[in-house]
Amino acid sequence: MTGTKATALDAFCRRAGRAFTRFDYSGHGASGGRFADGTIGQWLGDALAVFDQVTRGPQVVVGSSMGGWIAALLTLARPDRVAGLVTLAAAPDFTSRLIEARLTDADRAALARDGFIVDLSDYDPDGYEITRGLIEEGRGHLILGRGAVAIRCPLRMIHGDRDTDVPWALSAELLGAVESADATLTLVKGADHRLSSPADIARMEAAIAELAG
Repeated sequence: MTGTKATALDAFCRRAGRAFTRFDYSGHGASGGRFADGTIGQWLGDALAVFDQVTRGPQVVVGSSMGGWIAALLTLARPDRVAGLVTLAAAPDFTSRLIEARLTDADRAALARDGFIVDLSDYDPDGYEITRGLIEEGRGHLILGRGAVAIRCPLRMIHGDRDTDVPWALSAELLGAVESADATLTLVKGADHRLSSPADIARMEAAIAELAG
């Protein structure tokens, strides 16, 4: 909740006089639990609990990176209440497309033996655990490559063309699969995965303002 985009969006909504809800998934930020114990289904459950118990009326849902996948799944689960969806460097199906597809034989052996591998990341100098449970449970929430995706609300996707963590092709594939007739993908030249520059923040705010009407 303390990231650049989340805090900027908080300030933006305050200025606009709009209600705004942000939260940390279990194992993230201020929430309890360990990241290594989490799964896509568990984090989707967190999002649905907040959505159902805290928010009222139509909502514009915003998700970044893994949150873009979660936001898409939430939109599929609550189509009558999601008035618009905004994704930033969305990573749909990343457990399959970006982790499982790149596992080496040594990685697969370690997962079978230990139940996890350690993935080095620019965002965590110590790396973080990728568990067998995360990968296996994630297969039940895949949305790409399975025909049309029943997201029918207005959709605004933003992705950097120099994103080395999540290729923009994932956002393009989701754009092509959704049923919405009002969907766009903005490809930002020179932008990386963070999408946190002042220009990127302004782009996010403009998309939200448009969908909030």
